[in-house]
Amino acid sequence: MEEILYKSTRDSSKTVTASQAILKGLSDDGGLFVPTKLPVLDKSIKELAGMDYKGIAYEVMKLFLTDFTEEELKNCIENAYDDKFDTKEIVPITKKDGAYFLELYHGATIAFKDMALSILPHLMTTSAKKNNIKNEIVILTATSGDTGKAALAGFADVPGTRIIVFYPKGGVSFIQERQMVTQKGDNTLVVGIKGNFDDAQTGVKKIFGDKQLAKELEEKGFQFSSANSINIGRLVPQVVYYVYAYAKLLSDGEIAEGEKINVVVPTGNFGNILAAYFAKNMGIPIEKLICASNENKVLFDFFETGVYDRNREFMLTNSPSMDILISSNLERLIYLIAGEDSKKNADLMKQLSDEGRYEISDDMKDKLSGFVGGYSTQQETCAKIKDMYDKTGYVLDTHTAVAAKVYDDYVKRTEDKTKTVIASTASPYKFTVSVMEAIEGKKSDEPDFDLVDRLSRLSGTKVPNAVEEIKTAPTRHDHVCEIQDMVNEVKSFLNL
Repeated sequence: MEEILYKSTRDSSKTVTASQAILKGLSDDGGLFVPTKLPVLDKSIKELAGMDYKGIAYEVMKLFLTDFTEEELKNCIENAYDDKFDTKEIVPITKKDGAYFLELYHGATIAFKDMALSILPHLMTTSAKKNNIKNEIVILTATSGDTGKAALAGFADVPGTRIIVFYPKGGVSFIQERQMVTQKGDNTLVVGIKGNFDDAQTGVKKIFGDKQLAKELEEKGFQFSSANSINIGRLVPQVVYYVYAYAKLLSDGEIAEGEKINVVVPTGNFGNILAAYFAKNMGIPIEKLICASNENKVLFDFFETGVYDRNREFMLTNSPSMDILISSNLERLIYLIAGEDSKKNADLMKQLSDEGRYEISDDMKDKLSGFVGGYSTQQETCAKIKDMYDKTGYVLDTHTAVAAKVYDDYVKRTEDKTKTVIASTASPYKFTVSVMEAIEGKKSDEPDFDLVDRLSRLSGTKVPNAVEEIKTAPTRHDHVCEIQDMVNEVKSFLNL
């Protein structure tokens, strides 16, 4: 099997192994790690169709993580995809209203981030052993709501690690916040910031780039890494479920071998849809990648015009995990469509940092023909939740509803009848207030957990354990800080 190394999107001259890229998270020059070449599946889709989720995970991940032995990788997969998931198949596919909903929310924290963050701690601790790392690894993460809890659950009390999560206070749902602030684990810290997700993400990147702080950490036996989707160890496991979706549809007789499908992804930081792009490049017959945005439609505008411009009002919406104006993972795609020209990419990223915008060339824009953008307003998102429930009894969360509405618009506009998979990224129980308001057409004064019980009765589904356990759990993290004090929070937690 060909060895795959990793290089930075901002400097292609140096390469590292997969395990080194996982440990570092972000390159020293601020770039993101990309494989020196995108691998191609070495098993036929027909062969993959005969495998379960864990089998497909191995076949996909072995091609990216070539410095892991078969035993190491299979051990990571076994530990990740176990009874933490409440369905045997890990990722069920539900056919409703003419589309296939890929339910990515059956893990411990009821959001798609579990798919990657269940395995990342195992990949990271294995990587540390492989590279003889003696330092304690400090996971530093910004979250728009879901990554934080999934990372906390993954890394809580994992020996040799600590985890610090920053989230926008007032910018996540009640359930999302309760999940984070009740998190157990002596190695965990959760801090609300007075700002939005982009502020949190920019603050975290700044801390990563602080050379003096890195020196202080090294002296005290620590080193930073990331659990955000900027880490290649987050992105690779996400490729798996798009390969699995195609293989499963084939084995269920829903599609013919080689038949093309479309994929719709509700998109904030661009990692989840980038994983689908990687799956397409590995040989999965995906025709269109439909990028669904909420009213923070910076990605929709980018695909329409070739201009990425974050100079706009930041909107707080009922799909908060997508309330993002700086989509970090887009940098990987920009690097690839720039012909892997790291200087060109670095120049564009500098423009984004300095001026808040950049424009790609016509040649680069031509390479985006496989992508389609769309967006849904809050009102349209609510209407879609109600429409789907009234028609089928199936309840969508607000993010999946954005994707479903964008898909409806796409079909009306194009009359494209290609079979379509919609990435269903969170359980409706994670956004109960917004979901119930959408279905009933009015705001409720009921306490959030009463609404949870009512949603259970209304949908005929069991309240997930992730929600049950936070009903009575004590708050363990109640700290809020200014953006400029984030570095002090880190130093205080690590006794620097």
